[in-house]
Amino acid sequence: MSVGTEIAYGESMVPDYDWEQFLDHNWDRDIVNQETAKFPQLIPQSDKNQRPHKVSFFLEKAESLEVIKALSECLEKRGLDVKIIYSNGTALDVLPKGAGKGQALAYLLKKFKADGRVPLNTLVCGDSGNDAELFIVPEVYGVMVSNAQEELLQWHAENVKGNPHILRSTERCASGIVQAIEKFTLGPNVSPRDIRDFRKCRVNIFSPGHEVVKFYLFYERWRCAEVEKSDQLMQSLKSSFYLLGTFVHPSGIEQPLNKCMDMMERLYGDKLGKKYRVWLDWVSAAQIDLNSWLVKFDKWESTGETRQCCLTTVLLTTKQAEEPEAFTWMHIHQTWLDGLEAKDQTTWFF
Repeated sequence: MSVGTEIAYGESMVPDYDWEQFLDHNWDRDIVNQETAKFPQLIPQSDKNQRPHKVSFFLEKAESLEVIKALSECLEKRGLDVKIIYSNGTALDVLPKGAGKGQALAYLLKKFKADGRVPLNTLVCGDSGNDAELFIVPEVYGVMVSNAQEELLQWHAENVKGNPHILRSTERCASGIVQAIEKFTLGPNVSPRDIRDFRKCRVNIFSPGHEVVKFYLFYERWRCAEVEKSDQLMQSLKSSFYLLGTFVHPSGIEQPLNKCMDMMERLYGDKLGKKYRVWLDWVSAAQIDLNSWLVKFDKWESTGETRQCCLTTVLLTTKQAEEPEAFTWMHIHQTWLDGLEAKDQTTWFF
């Protein structure tokens, strides 16, 4: 985060204090502020973009080379080791010398290796100049999306054009990342939303996170009548839910899962033509024993311009599954997020 000046872990975003201590070496934010104040061309960015190890400004491109050279000399005379990054033709960041996205990634990989948790693969993605150093970290794959800034594309042509582990994608944004996943054979390259019939899907994914995404996409399509209304299909879905399982509605009311599934069956097509969408954010899964997982996520629904969201926790297990490598839903618990509850809570299911 913050151009590689901050590293945090987990949903509670616990800071990496060792990284912060490392960045403190030869860094003095007060001196940076004093020296940058001498350059009227530097326009401070908003307070939310200022961080303990990052001082950020706006700077016109025409003046950037001259200002960067002069500012570097001033800070060096004051005894600071800094890195100045200019990106998007408008943004200038002053960081400690050891900071940056590439250094932060290299630090993490080294730390994971020391802990015996080396990632199977690492893919870095970028679209602007402050992403460039990510692509020189050893043993990582990289993708520059097609909508990347010219400064990054020029850097690619001058520095890593012949690197077979780096792709200059022909696709924009997330589609470029999916293209890289396919090219480097790093994992599934099909979005669940692009799979129209999960029964015919042969994508080999055994993941609790994927399981909940797949269910809620089907839930959306069922209510929009975008899938066939089939007793066989519904019975197959019901078999994935534990007979004695429970659902805790965001209002606090507890109901048997099988009753909720019966209700869902009756809702077929109730959202047809109403611009209804369901999506999940912040999906995370934690294995709690050999056969069980807790999956947490924010579950969103929108109908037209109206949106609701709740924090959802799902307990999945493979113990009760009728098929190998299949999950059984044991329990669902939901809590409204502040200000995003449904006005009519009787219309909220799952």
